[in-house]
Amino acid sequence: MLIFFDTETTGLEVSDRLCAIGLIQGDETHYELIHPMKKIPPAASAIHHITNEMLKDAPVFGISQSYEKLTLLNIPETIMVSHNAPFDLAMLQKEGMAWQGKVIDTLKCSKALMDDLDGYSLQFLRYELRLYRDEGVIFDEYGIEIVPHHPLSDALHAKMIYEYLLDLSDQERLIEMSQSHVLLTRLPFGKYAKRRIEEIALKDPAYLRWMCESLMDMDEDLRYSIEHHLRG
Repeated sequence: MLIFFDTETTGLEVSDRLCAIGLIQGDETHYELIHPMKKIPPAASAIHHITNEMLKDAPVFGISQSYEKLTLLNIPETIMVSHNAPFDLAMLQKEGMAWQGKVIDTLKCSKALMDDLDGYSLQFLRYELRLYRDEGVIFDEYGIEIVPHHPLSDALHAKMIYEYLLDLSDQERLIEMSQSHVLLTRLPFGKYAKRRIEEIALKDPAYLRWMCESLMDMDEDLRYSIEHHLRG
């Protein structure tokens, strides 16, 4: 059983919490605002347009419909598909829900299978993969508006990316990729952007060491790839 999942949150820090959930299972969709028990800062509202006033009467996660639905779906047979799944799963973990099913992270799989792109955000891939050409019909079928950073809209775009990835690999391989580090071949940014990491490790290893030491929030797959190539 496949579900497509996305969350919106009060921010990206350790103390931040869920404030909205989007879920697609088969032909059914579910969207719910969740009271995060803390205020949403303007910087977060500027992205997803959820305000503190909108959450005033929203339930906390533990008594929400989202909790009931996810509890029923939280079995080993369920495959959750999400773009940047570790983030969404960490947010559920903060609410006391440890996911028991399998996971496909469309962000990690996109990096592994298309390592020459300039970006991998959901909206970047929407245009890079030309999903916009068919999205109108698909969104109309689900009765969902195309609104970036709305969890239902993002969950449906994650579904479209998943279906694109199935042309490059199979479901079991996508699950395996999502569980392991991805060995990236090219540096995505910096003075050597788009150059092969293996080549940089030979010509300027000091630069790569500086990146690992200085960029504390570096993507885990990028750090793994740099350290791999530095070891030779």
